Amino acid sequence: MPYIAKKERVKFEKPIQELADNIETDGDLNYCISLLMHKILEKRGVRYQNMNNIMGAIDCAKMEFYRTVASPYEDEKKTENGSVSELDK
Repeated sequence: MPYIAKKERVKFEKPIQELADNIETDGDLNYCISLLMHKILEKRGVRYQNMNNIMGAIDCAKMEFYRTVASPYEDEKKTENGSVSELDK
């Protein structure tokens, strides 16, 4: 879950903003996410449990992004443009 205490977020804000400012393509984003995963694994040690924990965090971040950002956007567009068919009403 990405909801860490606000005082803990401060240390990440500047480096993440700088990184985000330099990401121009989906390839850049994929590289940065992959490299971050590699760096964390190097720090924690190459073990199955550590790989599993990193992949779990990535999966949860993806699901939370979908739940809080993509899904509301899709709902808005469905209201605006109508359902695809009777199946998704």
